[in-house]
Amino acid sequence: MKTPQQKVLIIDDERSICKFIRLSLESNNFSVVEAYTGEEGIKEVIASRPDIIILDLGLPDVHGLEVIKKVREWTQIPIIILSVQDSDEDKVQALDSGADDYLTKPFSVPELLARIRVALRHSFPEKSVVFKAGNLEIEWSAKLVKISGQSIKLTVTEYNILSVLAKYAGKVVTHRMILKEVWGPNAVEHTQYLRVYVGQIRRKLQINSLESEIIVTEAGVGYRLVVD
Repeated sequence: MKTPQQKVLIIDDERSICKFIRLSLESNNFSVVEAYTGEEGIKEVIASRPDIIILDLGLPDVHGLEVIKKVREWTQIPIIILSVQDSDEDKVQALDSGADDYLTKPFSVPELLARIRVALRHSFPEKSVVFKAGNLEIEWSAKLVKISGQSIKLTVTEYNILSVLAKYAGKVVTHRMILKEVWGPNAVEHTQYLRVYVGQIRRKLQINSLESEIIVTEAGVGYRLVVD
C-alpha cells in the first residue's frame, strides 16, 4: 500500500521560491499547496488542512507574525519560518508567537527537509511512560533520567528544564519560554540563570567524550533538544 502523502502549505509571495520548494518537496513525496499572501494563507490552512506550514514573514498584506497568531488561535499545525529576516529579535518573536522552527534564506533543501521531518513528529505525548531521544531516556513517572542506560542525578530545577526541552523535542525553545515554564512569568528576563543550569545539565549528560551533544544552543534565541 502506498504511503499517503503529507501536505505542505507554502505561504510566500516570491513565486519563484514557492516553485523551487514545491518541486523539491514533491520529489520527496510531499503534496504541496501554495499561497502568496497572508490572508490567502490563513484561508488555505482552513481549506486544505495541511500537515505543516512553511511561512515567510515578509508578506505583502500582513506580517507573518499575524499569520502565526491567527493560525494558533485554533490549530497546532507545525509552522516553519523561512525568511530573509535573520536577526535574533525576529527569530525570538516568531518562535514566541507560536512558530516551531526558523530557517533563513538562502537555505539548503536537505536542511529544509530535515527541519520538516522533525516538525512533523507529533508533539510530545504527555501520557507516554518513557521519552527517548538518541541515548537519552526520561521515565516520567519516576522522574528518572538515563544516558546510554546509566542513571543521571539532576536537581529539581535541572530536571524541570530538561522536561521542557523534551516536551518540545526537536524544536527551538526560546529562553523566555523555558524561564516562564520553569520559574514563572516574573523570571523571563533572567537568561543568566538559565545559561548556568543548562551548562550543568550538559555536563551531567555528557558522561563520556563519545556522547554527542544533546542540547544545542540556538545563539541569541534559546535551546533545542536533538532528536536525531
